Parts: sequence; C-alpha cells; structure tokens
Amino acid sequence: MAERPEKVSFTLTDTNETAEFYVVGQTKINDVNYILVADSMEDEAEAMILRENISEEDGEDAVYDVVDDDVELDAISRVFSEMLDDIDLR
Repeated sequence: MAERPEKVSFTLTDTNETAEFYVVGQTKINDVNYILVADSMEDEAEAMILRENISEEDGEDAVYDVVDDDVELDAISRVFSEMLDDIDLR
C-alpha cells in the first residue's frame, strides 16, 4: 500500500489564515528547496509548487512562496513530473 503524503499547515501572510495541503513531492535544485503541494489527494486536486525562502528574521519557521515565474515553474514542473510519473502537472 502506498504511503499517504504528509499534510502540512501554512499560515497565509496576507490574511493570517491557515490552509492545509498535502506534500506530494519535494526536491532541491541549486540549493533551493521546492515542494509540490495539493489541496486534496483526489484526481482533480489543485496543486502548487512552492519555493522555500530563507530569511534571518523568520526564525525557525520556513517561509514558502508560490513559484509564479513561467520559466522557473516550467523547469521545476518537469522535475516533479519525472519524479512522479503518474501525476499530470499541466
């Protein structure tokens, strides 16, 4: 049986609300951590690729931003697609 992905909570900085996502995959490219998250584990789930941003002022909490640069998003999407053969990221 496949292991269920970890569910994590994020605090949205603009609204201070909490949102929960499943971590479907993670990778590190050029010393930058990326995670692929989904709002559910259903076939039609909404997914996002998040980039970890390190900041001295953030303390121990990790800060993630949505990857919205088209070139970066395309490159990281291809990496996740290769890692997770059965997932369509388009």
